[in-house]
Amino acid sequence: MEKEAQRYKREIIKKMKNVGTYNISFIYTIDTLAKVLADYNKTTDQFQSTGGNIIVKHTNKNGSTNAVKNPLYLAIEKLRDDIIAYSRELGLTPAGLKRINQDGNTPPAKVSKLDEVMEAIKRE
Repeated sequence: MEKEAQRYKREIIKKMKNVGTYNISFIYTIDTLAKVLADYNKTTDQFQSTGGNIIVKHTNKNGSTNAVKNPLYLAIEKLRDDIIAYSRELGLTPAGLKRINQDGNTPPAKVSKLDEVMEAIKRE
């Protein structure tokens, strides 16, 4: 996996741990999302470096010139959809996190030290 995808992988895992959805069994989906994010970044850079035009002129094999959506922009649109879909599956969108939490996969509540002491006193 390239450096940029590795960086995204670390960020995804960190975000998942922060919201309590991280599980090692999700590593394939995490790797895939990291690669999609790296591809998105690369494609966006290439799109910008070629002028950033959403509509371009295309000449077909008959010699007719037509206005068409830039193929790079079409790729960006598809990558955006993929990013949202994978992020949702990993609980990294509001809808995805809500669905995971409703399925009973809520992270255990953090107990403060004071609460631990108070609970210990009650048991005595």
